[in-house]
Amino acid sequence: MRPEQFLTRSLQDRRIARILQASIEAVDPALLVARQLRDVVLPTHSRRFLLGLGKAAEAMTGSAAEILGSFDGGLIITKHRSTEADPRMTVLEAGHPIPDHRSLAAGREAIRFVSGLQEDDLLLCLISGGGSALVTSPIAGISLQDLQALTSAALASGAEIQDINVLRRQLDQVKGGGLAAATKASVVSLILSDVIGDRLEAIASGPTAPNPTGSQEALGVLRKYRIRVPATIRTALESPKPSAATPVPGRVRNVIIGNGALALSGAVRQADREGIAALVLETRLQGEAQVVGRAMAVKLVQASRGRKRPFCMLASGETTVTLTGEGVGGRNQELVLAAVDILDGVENCALISLATDGNDGPTDAAGALATGASKSRAASCGMTAADHLARHAAYPFFDALGDLLKPGYTGTNVNDLILLVGL
Repeated sequence: MRPEQFLTRSLQDRRIARILQASIEAVDPALLVARQLRDVVLPTHSRRFLLGLGKAAEAMTGSAAEILGSFDGGLIITKHRSTEADPRMTVLEAGHPIPDHRSLAAGREAIRFVSGLQEDDLLLCLISGGGSALVTSPIAGISLQDLQALTSAALASGAEIQDINVLRRQLDQVKGGGLAAATKASVVSLILSDVIGDRLEAIASGPTAPNPTGSQEALGVLRKYRIRVPATIRTALESPKPSAATPVPGRVRNVIIGNGALALSGAVRQADREGIAALVLETRLQGEAQVVGRAMAVKLVQASRGRKRPFCMLASGETTVTLTGEGVGGRNQELVLAAVDILDGVENCALISLATDGNDGPTDAAGALATGASKSRAASCGMTAADHLARHAAYPFFDALGDLLKPGYTGTNVNDLILLVGL
């Protein structure tokens, strides 16, 4: 990536652009896979197969193919195909964040692919966030339409991704270790984490990790967030059923190769090179985006009054948005929008929040930027932050100001990044 890809109308300081670039490059999935495969000792095997699942699947699987040199077959399931894959691999695109008919086809193909392997084979899985929607194989009695309704309602409720994945694991044959249980092969999974705490069962709903939750926990999620679901889903969760198959102990190895904390480390190193004092505030940030945005804005105002400039305070995590309107935006944009009024008049400061995969919600922006001048600039356009927050319409607000971050598809996917900058 180039620093210029992060510049906006208000962000013209290339030092900050280079810090953002460095954070993304620190979690380059191809480099992380290559680094791991140069050190790892793989189980003894006669044949090897590659399976990539998630938003970063293409880069991860391509890197594995290059490092290993020889393999006997491969399957990649991702959101956007961006390059020409190795001819020995099949590449499938599928729906995200709502599963679609392609996700169903991908689920069928994934199960077919792994179930044909033998005990002396090796299955190398390259897993990243997004896999929950991209690959689905619902249990008996549950339709694609049921899963779509559940996913839409859960996302709109403000439920945290870990809780949403409790529901998904209970209703899907691939998730919660189902993929690993469907094969006789030895399994090594290299995993790029996009969830707080790097919980294996939560990343892509844990296709190669045991499911630690069951029907009661899933029903608890429905009650907690007051999620309305089709009757078929509630019946499936309330009906006694045999425990889902789990991976055979000792045959499956799961390895985390990158996460949001690693992205922050890259940002800190670059800030040091730029002569900007860096401080990591939080690596497990979560909560309602508007609430977090206001809290981050207060921290930035306080730092602007008391800290020596230039400074950069950083955090990573994943917030949520409880939808009550029909506006266009994403959690990162909403977080920044909530900061606009609090930052009003503070000089030489910026609050930045971005999704590391380059897509914040159903938009072409990764996030947004607010400064001490954002409120007055918006007023000159006839806009207020409060009005747009009420409608969850962050995208048009920052689009009018020219302060949407649009670096494009990054090829990676870890937690969101937040920067509080004083120059």
